[in-house]
Amino acid sequence: MTPLQLHEFHHRLGARFTDVGGAEVVNDYGDWRTEYAALRESAGVLDLSFRGRICLVGADRIRFLHGQVTNDVKKLRVGEGCYAALVTAKGKMESDLNIFCLADELLLDFEPGLTEKVLQRLERFIVADDIQIVDAAPHYGLLSVQGPKAEAVVRALWLFGVRPSGGPVNANPNRVNAELPAEPFDSVKISDATLGEIYLTNPPRLFLSGSSGRESAHALLHESHSRLTSAATGDLISAGFDLFVPNSSLGAVADRLITAARQVGGCAAGWRAFETARIEAGIPRFGVDMDETNLPLECGIENRAVSYHKGCYIGQEVINRIHSFGHVTKELRGLHLADDLKTLPQRGDKLFRDDKEIGYITSAVKLPTLDPLVAPKLQSEGGNIALGYIRREANQVGTELTLKTAAGESSAKIVELPFVKW
Repeated sequence: MTPLQLHEFHHRLGARFTDVGGAEVVNDYGDWRTEYAALRESAGVLDLSFRGRICLVGADRIRFLHGQVTNDVKKLRVGEGCYAALVTAKGKMESDLNIFCLADELLLDFEPGLTEKVLQRLERFIVADDIQIVDAAPHYGLLSVQGPKAEAVVRALWLFGVRPSGGPVNANPNRVNAELPAEPFDSVKISDATLGEIYLTNPPRLFLSGSSGRESAHALLHESHSRLTSAATGDLISAGFDLFVPNSSLGAVADRLITAARQVGGCAAGWRAFETARIEAGIPRFGVDMDETNLPLECGIENRAVSYHKGCYIGQEVINRIHSFGHVTKELRGLHLADDLKTLPQRGDKLFRDDKEIGYITSAVKLPTLDPLVAPKLQSEGGNIALGYIRREANQVGTELTLKTAAGESSAKIVELPFVKW
């Protein structure tokens, strides 16, 4: 297991650790329900440095990556980004990617344990291209602030935009004043004499509602309290920011962010709280809810990961043919499970309709009960929820299914995603 650089830092905060994709991850700091509430109602600070991150440099980097992934990289200007999938010639997933177009490089952020796989896949197609692929993990860590008060926490660093109300005018005289990135996947670079070069991005890690396609994502506008609202639907979306920080400054920035989060009612948060919020938001995770057996069109990511207006890329023929002339046989759906389950289903547990197997579970979680006085906006049906694949002939919302696990049989019902409405 690859240890976190800030292991001792988190240990001093009471962290308990787990393993995700062969990497050490903070599971929780002793009270995951409080951490979950912070992600939903104020702000949680997460150390995501266990995730993979590589940089593509060289004159041909944009043209090269454009031919490798499902989304349109050539359209990106410096400071913009997108979500995409890396697929095989048969259209099957190899990874999903957050892509950020920086001034001199393309930064790719993806699930832990996939760095070598992604490197090998990309290097296999380099022929005479002017491109170099560099593992960024030895140089940069990744911190994330998620929740409706994330903006206030990030501004408390005094690196971005105007100083916080009441803060000293010359708190950081060496900063370069820059506004926060305004749209999903945008990024800004800050050069600080003490902390080094920090890249601030806003990938939508915990969407709570609304569409998240490339076009619709850039139609999202900031609203008060650092929430986003879809111009198309009016749905509110949880805000959040990622900070790619030099490893030499990672502890100092993490400490400042956690201090700022506490001032707005938040805290440091771990994997269990984050995963609960992710599943609740209906966002699939590669390696759990989608893998090498899946097409992007099955996973609920087509609208935000696939462009049907770009040039050729590996796997395009299969994906375009299905999109234009056919359909997938199964799709990811949300499920409300029985409230009285003694144990949650495991990945791969089967779903049936009229004694016919029609699907399987990928992720499941029990939502904690939040105090309505603390979180009055977050009322939902709650209980046990899951994500899973259901065959096309039985995956309509409202369909009643039977879940079979080692513990026995129970009911399941297909519901709309996300599970929680604001």
